[in-house]
Amino acid sequence: MNYYMPTKVYQEKNAVKQHGDEMVAYGKKALIVTGAHSSKQNGALRDVTDVLETHSVEYIIYDRIGENPSIRMVMDAADIGRDQGADFVIGIGGGSPMDAAKAIALMILNRDSSQEVLYQPMALRALPVVEVPTTCGTGSEVTPYAVLTREDIQTKQSISHRIFPKLALVDPGYLKAAPKSVLTNTAIDALGHLIESYFHANATEYSRMFAVQGMEVWGMTRDILLGIEPEDEDYDRMMLASSLAGMAIAHTGTSLPHGLSYYLTFHKGIPHGKAVGYFLPGYLHLFAEKMDVEVTMVLRMLGFGSLEQFTGFIRECLGAPEITETEKRIMLDEIMASDRKLAAVPFEVTREDVAGMIK
Repeated sequence: MNYYMPTKVYQEKNAVKQHGDEMVAYGKKALIVTGAHSSKQNGALRDVTDVLETHSVEYIIYDRIGENPSIRMVMDAADIGRDQGADFVIGIGGGSPMDAAKAIALMILNRDSSQEVLYQPMALRALPVVEVPTTCGTGSEVTPYAVLTREDIQTKQSISHRIFPKLALVDPGYLKAAPKSVLTNTAIDALGHLIESYFHANATEYSRMFAVQGMEVWGMTRDILLGIEPEDEDYDRMMLASSLAGMAIAHTGTSLPHGLSYYLTFHKGIPHGKAVGYFLPGYLHLFAEKMDVEVTMVLRMLGFGSLEQFTGFIRECLGAPEITETEKRIMLDEIMASDRKLAAVPFEVTREDVAGMIK
């Protein structure tokens, strides 16, 4: 047995207001970390501030987190939170603000540290973090990871510190305001988490129980990605699949599709989930050669009758990436130099194997 999930999770309608007393118990002054628009449009920011004001808890809003947050954003927000005396952090939004909230909570508490400590393997504590997700893909509300954009090495990379949120307040209703493209891209990110975790070298029966349940729930809503109008229960399922996928990768980490996706996101501006999705068919083809029965079983859980059907679905949702031969070579060089991503595969993979994923 290898299982650790310290985050307390509530998924329900009006989760923030229903459990606001637990949220405010983490401190006297909150730094709210969010983006410029979406959390205002879907009502999540108002829900959080209403609760804080009702309980006479002070707050500062940092709403400058963009897609793929940078170390500079983290340090800027941490400086403000530290100067204003914040003693807990609330992340509202998709993976970008939720990941940033964790890194910011680390840097506020470690006030005398420079940004280099984000990527140094050392034991550091962070302020308490509460997460309020408004997309259905990252699962950051239940993972210890915080992925930031690193300009110095021109890629995205998770910080070296594991920071589980104390509390996750998951309201599927926030998804109703999300554009179709956001629903699609984030749902595909959750799909990547489920598949990569299930076939991960570190997978156990306990991590797979999240992946299996998540795939079954995800499969019930896959037609939404093809244009079917979602109903309330679809939003519930999409958010649940995302959190279950997050719980799965919290125990294993991700694998080759995520590793390959970072190049496309950093250099070509392709949204993270979409970039991950491009490589999922090739990843399953790689495993089909070694673990055909398990691949077939996973496809059935997701609602697909064959790998060809799955590939067609991904292409219909995302289209095909335009990757030059030079870009393919650079991506291959980068992933083959990543011992951590290569070690995530439970068998040895060659450069030719990975090249087969990039088509």
